[in-house]
Amino acid sequence: MIEFVRGYVDYVCPEYIVIDNNGVGYQIFTPNPFSFQESRDMMVTVYTYQYVREDIVALYGFRTREERMLFAKLLQVSGIGPKGGLAILAAGQPEQLVEAIEQENEAFLCKFPGVGKKTARQMILDLKGKLAAIAPRPHAAFVSQQEETGSLYTAALEEAIAALKALGYGEKEIQKVIPALSKENLSTEQYVKRALQQLLK
Repeated sequence: MIEFVRGYVDYVCPEYIVIDNNGVGYQIFTPNPFSFQESRDMMVTVYTYQYVREDIVALYGFRTREERMLFAKLLQVSGIGPKGGLAILAAGQPEQLVEAIEQENEAFLCKFPGVGKKTARQMILDLKGKLAAIAPRPHAAFVSQQEETGSLYTAALEEAIAALKALGYGEKEIQKVIPALSKENLSTEQYVKRALQQLLK
């Protein structure tokens, strides 16, 4: 088990990041890769979860151990795989997730891509009462960034759209939030988080 990878952010794309650790590049799938955009060429610590199946061996990475623990809990739910777990965590609001599960709010859970009524119900059955210790309060990695960058980059919005597609959102869902996003001057990471907030309303 690889507990964490510490190194320089070498590459960022919609699905994963690459961490350069002493000349070895680790491909790590994260909930929102663009959250590492501002850390390019900087030393970071990514807490990893090694996923091994017959047809895949992959590393999934998170800013905190708590976020990784939540991801591991989600994988225990029938119907939720790594991609689904990342999509849920990408919204950046674990407290809302915990609250929805504790209050058996199936409607909220069904707003995540790939989560239907059956999976939402399974999440409640499997996780209710087991997540309070993981996300009792906001963590820096989860807090939504509201500040604006002051400049508009079309490329940033395009990258955000690619990231949303990588998380499993369809074209129709994405198009619903594009008009509002295009009016704002945000970084790619902020576009992604703002879009997820809108999609979960």
